[in-house]
Formats: sequence, C-alpha cells, structure tokens
Amino acid sequence: MSGDGTMELWKASMSLAVLALVAGHSWKGSRLGQRAMGAGIWGYLFHSILSPQAVSTYGYDVVLGAFAPPVRVAFSLAALGFLISLVHSISRTLWGDVYLLHVQSALLVICGGLYLSTKLSRKGVSDPGGPRSHKIQRKPKWKNTTTMLDEEDSSWRCAVALDSHNVTHARFSEANSRDTVAARLTGEPLGRDVWTTAARTNAIPSAPSFNVASLLSPKKKSVKVDERLVEEMASGGRAPGFNPSQNPNSADKIFRAQQIRNYLAAGKPPPDTTCKSKTAKEAAKKAVHFYSMLQTEDGHWSGDYGGPHFLMPGLIVAWYVMGKPRQLLDTDELKLMSHYLRVHQQEDGGWGLHIESPSTMMCSVLCYVSLRLMGEPAASNLSLRAQAFILYEGGAIMTSSWAKFWLCVLGCMEWEGHNSVPPEMWLLPNWFPFHPGRLWCHCRMVYLPMGYIYGSRFIYSKAESDPLIAELRKELYCKAYETIEWGETRNMVAPMDNYSPLPSVMKFLQNVLAIYESLPIIQPLKNLVRKAGLRFCVEYMAAEDLQTNYIDIGPVNKALNMISAYHAADSNLKHPTVINHMMRVVDYLWLAEDGMKMKGYNGSQCWDTSFAIQAVSECHLMDEFPSMSTKVWSYLERTQILSTETSQATVAYEYESEACRGKFYRHLSKGGWPFSTSAHGWPISDCTGEGLKAVLALTKCKAVTKGLKDGSLKPIDETRLHDAVNVLLQYQNEDGGWPTYENNRGFGWFEQLNPSEVFGDIMIDYSYVECSMAAMTAMADFHKMYPSHRKEEIKHSIEKGRDFLKSLQRPDGSWYGSWACCFCYACWFGVEGLIQAGEPTASPAIQKACSFLLSHQRPNGGWGEDFTSSYDKDYAENGMDAYGDEGSGVVNTGWALLALSLAKCDDVMAVRRGIQYLMKRQLPSGDWPQEGIAGVFNRSCGITYTAYRNVFPIWALGRCIDMYGDKLDSERSVTPALNMGPWSVVH
Repeated sequence: MSGDGTMELWKASMSLAVLALVAGHSWKGSRLGQRAMGAGIWGYLFHSILSPQAVSTYGYDVVLGAFAPPVRVAFSLAALGFLISLVHSISRTLWGDVYLLHVQSALLVICGGLYLSTKLSRKGVSDPGGPRSHKIQRKPKWKNTTTMLDEEDSSWRCAVALDSHNVTHARFSEANSRDTVAARLTGEPLGRDVWTTAARTNAIPSAPSFNVASLLSPKKKSVKVDERLVEEMASGGRAPGFNPSQNPNSADKIFRAQQIRNYLAAGKPPPDTTCKSKTAKEAAKKAVHFYSMLQTEDGHWSGDYGGPHFLMPGLIVAWYVMGKPRQLLDTDELKLMSHYLRVHQQEDGGWGLHIESPSTMMCSVLCYVSLRLMGEPAASNLSLRAQAFILYEGGAIMTSSWAKFWLCVLGCMEWEGHNSVPPEMWLLPNWFPFHPGRLWCHCRMVYLPMGYIYGSRFIYSKAESDPLIAELRKELYCKAYETIEWGETRNMVAPMDNYSPLPSVMKFLQNVLAIYESLPIIQPLKNLVRKAGLRFCVEYMAAEDLQTNYIDIGPVNKALNMISAYHAADSNLKHPTVINHMMRVVDYLWLAEDGMKMKGYNGSQCWDTSFAIQAVSECHLMDEFPSMSTKVWSYLERTQILSTETSQATVAYEYESEACRGKFYRHLSKGGWPFSTSAHGWPISDCTGEGLKAVLALTKCKAVTKGLKDGSLKPIDETRLHDAVNVLLQYQNEDGGWPTYENNRGFGWFEQLNPSEVFGDIMIDYSYVECSMAAMTAMADFHKMYPSHRKEEIKHSIEKGRDFLKSLQRPDGSWYGSWACCFCYACWFGVEGLIQAGEPTASPAIQKACSFLLSHQRPNGGWGEDFTSSYDKDYAENGMDAYGDEGSGVVNTGWALLALSLAKCDDVMAVRRGIQYLMKRQLPSGDWPQEGIAGVFNRSCGITYTAYRNVFPIWALGRCIDMYGDKLDSERSVTPALNMGPWSVVH
C-alpha cells in the first residue's frame, strides 16, 4: 500500500466512523431494549438481517446502552481500517519500503494475536474477581449491655395494605385540608407496611379497583391470648431486650409477636411447643406452621430489612434542613431512632457501615451528627466517645464522599470540600461513552439528585444562624472551621472507609472539574449549561417520583429527591409534591427490639414471599395450609408491576411508553415482579424470575385451582405470564448473564471512576450468578407448561445463560455471591441454574461445586459464613464464628443443602448431618434463631433478611426429603462417606 493509499484508507475509515455516528445518533426505533439473538455482534447482525422485527432501533438504544448491530459493525470496520493505516504508517516510517510487506504482516498478526488472546483469556467484565489482597482485619465490639424499649413503645403496630394507606392519609389529613390539590397515595396498597401508634380504622381511600373483600379476612370472635406463649414463640430463642455484644442482629421480636398474637386471637392453633421434631418431615411441617403465623393479612411476609447505618442519617438531615416537620418524623419516631443509634454505638465510640461492621468514619460522623440533630447533648458520654473517635481519626475531613455531601447540605462543611457532581453531564449525547444514563440505576438515581443539589449549592437556610450547626462545626474538626482549606480535603478519606480507593485517573478528573468549577473565564459557559442541566434533573426526578408513586428506588435517593423537591418548590412544605414525598417516608421505617431504623429498600416483601411459597411447595405442604397459599396467590397477582387496574390507573403507567422510557433510561416494567411492592415500580430480573416461579408453583395447589374455578381468586392469565417472560428475555446481557434492573450499558473501566470509596462495583449493572439462575429457571419452568411460546428464543437464552454461569465458576468449584453471604449462597444459584438448564449432575462443573461445599462442612454438620466472605471475596476462615453455632448457621446450611440435594450428591452422610444440624437448631416453636447478617450489597455492606432463617431451612428440608427420603432419618440406611463417589469427603 502506498502512502496515498494509507491516507485514503484513513479518510475512508474516518468517513465510515462519522457516518455511523451520525446515523446512530439520528435513527430512532420503536422497540427499545429488544436485542436480536446471537452470541456476539456478528451473530446479532446475522439474526437482525433474518428477523428485522427483532431489532429494537437502528440507532442508539438507551435501554441496551448500545448501537444497533449494523452501526456497531460499521464502527468495527472503521477501527480495523484505522489499525491497518496506523500499522502501515509506522512500518514505512521505521523500516521504509524494503521489508514493508513482511513487517506489516507481522504487526497485524501480533495485533490480531494479542486481541484474540485477550478475548480468550481475560475474564468477563462481570467476573467479581478476588480474593482481595487487603482483607478486613478489625472486628466490631460493643459493651455487654442489655437495653429494653420503654413500656409505652408497646403501643406500636405494623399496618399493612389498605390499613397502611388509611393511617398515612389520617396523618396528613390536616396538611391536605389546607392545600388546593390534596396529596394522595397512589399505586397498589398490597405489600405496604408501616409502623404506627394509630388505631385501625375502616376508612377506604378513594382510588380505583380496591376490592376490600379480597384484602380483609372475615371478622372472627377474638380469643384470649396467652402472652407468655407469644413471647416464647416470638423471641427467636433469645432473652428479653437487645444486647449487641451477643448479637447485633435483631430477632424481629416486635413484628413477630404482633403476627403471632393476631393468629392466636383468631382462634387458630399454634405449633406444639412442648416437644422437638423427630423426623425431617415433622420438622418441615412444624416450620411451615410457625411461618404461616407470620403471614400478613394481604398475603405477604414482612420483616426487618435494616442493617446499614448510613441510610437513616440522610433522612434525619433532610428532616432537619426542611424545618423539622412533625408529619415527616414525629416525636415518637425520633425517640426510637435515637434509641437505635445509641444501642449500636461501639466501644470505640464509632458506628460501623452496617450492624456487624467495625467502626467507620462515614457512619460514625453521620450517626453522631444525626443524634445531635435529634437532641443529644454535646457533653453526654455518648457524644464525647463519638467525638473522640472522629477526632482521633483526623476529623470529618477524613470521612468518605457521601458523608461529606450530607455535611455540605447541613452547612457543616463547605461545598469546596466536596468533589464536583456536575448536573450538565446529562446534556451529553446518550451515546457518549460516559453518559450518566449508562450507570447502574442505583448509582444513577443517587447521583441524579446529588447533581441537582450540588449544582444548586443547596445549604440549610439557617446554617449560619443555627447554634447547633456552629457547635457541630467545632465538634467535628481538629482545627478551627474557618481555617480549613477545603479544596485540599476533597480526596481525603480514612483507610477504614477506603474499600475502593480512588484511582489516579479519577483524582485527575476531579481536579480538572475543580478548575472547571472555579476558573473565572469558564463561568459564563458553565452557568449556561448548568441551568439546562438542573432543569433536566428536576424533570428526571419528577419522573422517578411518579413512576415509583413517590417511593423512589431506594432510601438514599428517597431523601435526596425529597430535599430536591423541597428546594424546587421554594421550600414550601405544603406543596403537594413535597407532601407526597413525606407521605412515603414511613414506607422505609421498621421497628424492632433495637429501635426504629431505615430499611435498605421499602422492604423485601415480594422477594421473601416468592421464596417462601416455593419452599412450601417443595415440602408438598401447600394444600395442608390452603389459606396461606391462596393469600400468596392474591398477593402475587396484585404485585405484578403495571398489570392490574389499580396500577394502570396511575401516572406511572403513562411512563411505560417508548418515548418516556427512552427519555428517562427505563427498562420495560410491565409484567415484572418487584423486590418489594408493585407501587415501588422497579422490576428486577431475579425478582421477576422468582415471582414467576412462585406463580407457576401455586397453579399446582388444589386450593388455588379451586379458588380460580369458583371465582374467589382472580386469575393471572397467560398474557401476563408472557409479559413476565418478555421482561426476562429483554434483561439478558450480551455476556449471556442477567443483570439486576437493566442491561449493562457501560464498560468495565467505569469502575475507575467510582467516586464512592466505601462501595465496590457500583457503576454498571453487571451480570450475576443469582439473577441469571432466577431468570433461567423461571423460563425453564414456564417452557415446561407453555412449550410453544417463543420456544427458540427461550432455548437460546437458557443456553447462553448456562455458558455464562460456567464462566463465573472459580477453579475451586465455587461462585461468589453478590447479594448474600456468600459462597454457599452463590453455589446454590450456580448449581441450580446449571442443572435446570440441562447440565448433567455428573458434569465437572457440578462435581467441583459439590466438592467445594463438602470441603467446607463444619464438624457439627452445618455450614457457615459471615459478611467477611463478601467483603474479602474469600470464604470466611472461621465460618459464622461470631453469631452462629460453632461457626455454622442455619441459613448457610440451607443454601448448601439445596445445592447438594439437587445435584444428587452421593455423600448421603454429609447431607444427613446437615439436616440433623437444622433439626437440632430448630426451636420448639418451629422457628430458628436469628444468627448473623445474611444479605450483602455493593461488596462491602451487610443487610438483614430475618425471613431467611425460616425460608431456607424449610426449603432445604423439603428438597432433601424429596431426594433422600428415609435415609435422612435412619443411620442404618446411610453408607459411610468413605465409600461414596467423587464428591465424598471425610468428616
């Protein structure tokens, strides 16, 4: 190729790239999120030519985060042209024309070889990696003190469904009467649970399609309740009160006592608490009987979903800067919140990132400030210990960025001490490589209001005159507030907070943005684009509020969106939007024996309920508890997102249009199931999968089929099941796995721009073993019942998913769990996903997984891990040593047994010992004790699932009974482990 030829190739490549970009930017489509079948870009192109109706858009698809296949192929060809011209130019410059052809060929072969070796050897972007080189070393420690809630706190009750709506409307009735437009709760009421001291009323909110008869059980004559029996069954085997030095996890005594009391008052018989179960079948039935007592009247199960300590402080700061409105947080709630923070303060004076975490600067600063805002004196012993911890670690300038943000909002830190969050980023073209629309939705929906608040430079209006703020400015820093060089503190963070240290590239970019924020010559342009960025943020936040019925995706953006709405409404607390926000705050609060806390979501209702009924189904006990089963059906029917008359009557349904989904980066919602409630509005892949499996399991229940036949139950027609499958098919990522809420729209290098410090892998929606299993097995179950619906697509999808699961398996046979602690959990998902996708139980992948689990069985027959497995990305060396039973826990044991039994593990002795462990740990009531924290998110933060201590032991018992029968109860029928097959280990 001559020099002129090189230039022509370069020009042609440039023209092709520009043409592809212009076309991709301009072309629009009407099937957002629709990806053609295939195993890569060339496969997608091939299938898009064969089936053009399968292509979502011929331009850039904001849901997929990708250009259409033809445009992507054009970019690839342009890149190849650039590479060839570059190689030719370098070769001619260095070696002339003599060996030009040979050198070019060699360079192209080397480049191609490097590309192929990288593709073949590099782990996918969804591989979590690990183990971490810097493992957690410190351990939490509390004073050995038992605390009790005050006697007057016994008047609290958990109101659900319509009752919860009535309670909230009554609370805000005074404010609504003064407004031109009254604020009202919208969306399905089912699944909602709020804590209140208000008595129950029979008022029904004015909203469409409320079938009261389907929600409320017939009134029955109340029976006198034995309170000692209630206390015994609700205690979880614990003594009265709360002592974090023994276990910082609540046993959820208050809620469980309420449900058990209601159950007994209705004249229903409790489980026999005078004796232990003798067989696995007896243990399973007793456990289901106990758990049925905890079911709420609308059919779901509720529970403590607290754990993180950085959530509630944001709400308290919002309450304070909004003028401390009583309707937002009343005196009784503040008292219980203060109690919660008090009992969780550790011996060193600090608070952990979550209840089992050692102290961190982020949560120590936030929790201390919250207590002071709620009235804690500066000179109290609690305050002095907290101040000493904070100052010893360098003061509040050493806390992480999210805590700094709240301090800036409160006026306890200057905005120059926080890195830029420019709202004008939203004005970039959607295809821009680092457009915020590409971020994982939880990350995106937090930094959206952060950008608005930062761009508006919102500060508590009385910050300069409020004496408490002046006191905090003195208490939080090691030097005088007015002498701090705030710009120099932006990237300071204590090592204990620094789970994901800022890379050099991120620090460089943040320094560039600091210049952008302050350089005088740039300010006119910055101010112009900032106004436009702020306008879009307001519009986008309003869309999020309406799509979620003002619940919002999570507790952090809930508080941030509420402050933003307050600011946009000119600080008018009577504005309907602000009232709508305040009405949904109680959705996030939970009361347990350790006080009132903020949940990590508005609950885990649908997730827990879907798991629970599948567990009961595998025990073959649905028809022995017909009322429980039919109530679950009614709940799941009403909880499918945007699929009922009530949900379709809301504004949220209007946002399901292609135009709105494209503008606000939303995946398809209709037909999915949520983690919590229908009103929340965000479907999730694994929740949709588990919800669909639960519905399909219930169709085999005689009580449900009878109810559908006689009309007492509302059907979920086949079209709605098709909608769920459509959601699952669209969720699948290009790597073959499934993400959480949306397709992965970004790139692995986004994590180099993670600004949070305390969390890991939060920037994009990766594919996960848990989400992949749930989606694959749901489609497999659906296909068995409806074999003709989208047969080839489902088959192709499951095959890709199976390959993905194998790609994530570690050499030792395990998988890393991203949403619970940790390897036992992920092994269950990995094994179940592979086997249900057609993987033989004798395959190497299944054998390795079983060998891994058997190698970690503890001497007492159980399995155990704590949150350090997730944090360190390495199996916890001492298991659940702190809060389990000799290192074992019933939840981890349940997960391990679910995997081993489905894999038909030959080591029956190991399985039997696991079952015996569960039976030994079962309480006389049929409950199990609350042990260590079970859930985790963002690698570093634990979260509570009190339902898991019931659901997974029940499920494991049922499945093992099915697989091994009497062998579980008879020692003579079990062959010694030494004679068992390839999965055997010696215990």
